[in-house]
Formats: sequence, C-alpha cells, structure tokens
Amino acid sequence: MKIAVIGTGYVGLVTGTCLAETGNEVICVDIDEAKVEKMRAGVVPIYEPHLDVLFERNIKAGRLRFTTSLDEGLEHGNIIFLALPTPEDEDGSADLSYVLNVSEEIGKKIRSYKVIVDKSTVPVGTADKVREVISENTDIEFDVVSNPEFLREGFAVDDFLKPERIIIGSSSEKASKLMEKLYKPFVRSGNPIITMDEKSAELTKYAANSFLAMKITFMNEIANYCEKVGADVDKVRVGIGTDSRIGKRFLFPGIGYGGSCFPKDVKALIHAGDKADYDFQILDAVVRLNQLQKKILIPKIQKHFHNDLGGKNIAIWGLAFKPETDDIREAPSITVMNELLAMGANLTVFDPEAMPNIEKKFGDRLKYAEGMYEALKNADALVICTEWSIFRSPSFSKMKTLMKDNVVFDGRNIYSVDDMENEGFKYVSIGRNQSIS
Repeated sequence: MKIAVIGTGYVGLVTGTCLAETGNEVICVDIDEAKVEKMRAGVVPIYEPHLDVLFERNIKAGRLRFTTSLDEGLEHGNIIFLALPTPEDEDGSADLSYVLNVSEEIGKKIRSYKVIVDKSTVPVGTADKVREVISENTDIEFDVVSNPEFLREGFAVDDFLKPERIIIGSSSEKASKLMEKLYKPFVRSGNPIITMDEKSAELTKYAANSFLAMKITFMNEIANYCEKVGADVDKVRVGIGTDSRIGKRFLFPGIGYGGSCFPKDVKALIHAGDKADYDFQILDAVVRLNQLQKKILIPKIQKHFHNDLGGKNIAIWGLAFKPETDDIREAPSITVMNELLAMGANLTVFDPEAMPNIEKKFGDRLKYAEGMYEALKNADALVICTEWSIFRSPSFSKMKTLMKDNVVFDGRNIYSVDDMENEGFKYVSIGRNQSIS
C-alpha cells in the first residue's frame, strides 16, 4: 500500500519506518529541510532502540523516502497519517493548530479519495473537526479515522511490530477495511483489531495513559506511607501485583512519572472534562501528587547534609525521564537538579543518551561526565534518577574509591537495601527501610 506520514517526530518516524518494514511504500513529510536531508542520508534524528536498523534497511530498499513537499506526500499516499505535535497549551488543553492547519491544506490539495488518519494523541471530537476543515476546502471523497498509538519510548519498534491491540475509530466501512488490511501483518498472532467510533477511539488513548499515570501515583503514595509505618513497599508491590485484577506492571515506586505523554495527556483529559462540565477529581490529584513526588528525595538529602548543601558535590545518574530514550520532557531529574542547584550544590551528571538534551537546557550550570564512574569523582553523594540497566550492577568497590562519602539516594529502588548496607553504603530509597534516619 502507498502511505504518507505527515510529521517525522517520534510517532511519525516509528510509524513510517515500521509500515515500510512490512512492504508498504512510505513517504514521510516534514517542513524541516535540514532534518529531511539528514534522514535521506540515513541519519535517524531520535534515539530509539532497533529503529536505526529498520530505518537504514527500508531506505536502501526504496520503501522509505522523505520530502518537504506536502503535495508530493498527498500525491503518493492513499492513506495519510497525521503524526503532528499536539503540545500542551497554557490552560492544559491540547493545541490542535498543527493538525487543523495541515488538514486545511489537505482539503485544498487532494485530487482523489484519501483516508486521513489521526495518529497524534488528540481530544475527543478532533476527527469531527478534521473532517469539517477538509470538507470546507474540497468536494473530493475522503474519510477520517482515529488510530491512536500506544508506543512506549524505548520499546516503540517492538510495540508497533507486535501490538497488543490496534484501535481503529471509523464510521466508514470502506476506510475500516483499508486500515484492517494495512495492519493485518502486525496481528498474525491473533491480537485484536478493535473497531469503534471515532470519539471512543480518541478517548481510549487518554483513558489508558491517565489510568497508568494514576497507577504509578497510587504506588508512590503507598511507598510514602510505608516509610511512615515501617512497611516495605517491595513486599507490598509483590503482594498486590500477583492479583490478576491488578497486575505486576506500573507498580514500581519512584520519584514520579515524566515524558511526553503521561503529563500532557492527563492534563488534556482534565481540561476536556472541564469543557464538558465534568470534574476529573482523581486526575487533579494525580497531577498534584506527581509534582510533589518529584521532590520526595530532596528533604532526605537536606537532612543528611544538615540543611547545608552549599559547595557539596553531588553526582546524578540518569537524566532521561525513563531508560532507553534520550527524552527529557517532564523528567523528574530536572526537578531534582533545579532544587539541588538552588541550594548551592555542585552537580556532575551522566546519562547514556540524554546528555546533549540536558546540556541544551542547563548549559554550564552542570558538569557533564563521560562515564558513570567519572561522575562519582570526589562526590559527597550519588542521586539516581533513571533506572538505566548499566546502573544496576556497578562495581561498588570502585564507587567507594571514587566517592568522598559512600552515600546513595536512589529514586528508582534499583538496589537491595541489605546489599547496599553490606557493601558499606548509606542508602536511601523510596518506601523501604532507610539507613539514614
């Protein structure tokens, strides 16, 4: 099939590349000329495991091309994916200007039947708005489909190639059949393609992300309570996670969630509720509590240093909002570092992928280490903000030779309390017995 993907951000690039991998002819459209030239040369503009292999293979095979011309994309594609930004507006709503502006141009330019697919995360009713804008500019037949993505950064390629489910929101039998044909190669193992109306499909994405954000926040609350009463959150997590009604995933406590999806989507659903005269009280609490959780280690650090961090050398391991990505949007590490800098601490940081993005934001306010151990030189303490795999089994003896004081504040609970004490570290984590009272 011939596909056009408008927008080559995270979702658009993964979508285009993975659709090409199953034999489709895909052209990706972006207004950034420099970015398009780099992609034509085989340079992947984002970090996502395994994407580079598929990217290079499909470019060489001629199935994946790039252009700055919307006309070229529309002439090529029978199915047009809109993978455009829907950034958070000042009031928390999703800004649909990119989606609607491109929709207007599509209406002016299409010359034959097209299926227009909203791949971006958009509020309920967006498909109707897209349909209205296109209709105002053309008499050509077209259909609008809502097809939300469920891609986890760090696992996006696997998630696209082996989806747990495909959601197709469409009131058109013709468009639905085309979409089912497109996605059939991805569900050979029997996972469902679920067809529903457009509004339900749009809400499904927001509901899924908001539920997961709520689940994370609930577990953080339980962890904080464990510290008050002397319970161990690891044992509680296993105890409730074996209940099939609850499940094991998203039960790991820490210093809050971040990224491009959960924070934005929860706020957008709250705003959409307000417009519909519905108060999402539980989601209001999720947003408020997550902001507090990002600072949960700060008073513990202050207590250890007797409220005097001036001139203290603090190492930070992990800057991305989660492992296996370079994305720092809403990353808890940013909150932690801003708090520590405001108290006069000197910060030396390391992350396997996110350093360039952090440097753009913080500049020379931070020292940037070339490796995880280099960050520890002369450190009064280590703070772990992201649970990258390389941090899980370090040489503790090497750490002790480098650090001025053997103190670790672990915002992701990646080590055993007993093991850390046996290694001779003062160790503070989330919701477990603490070695610093």
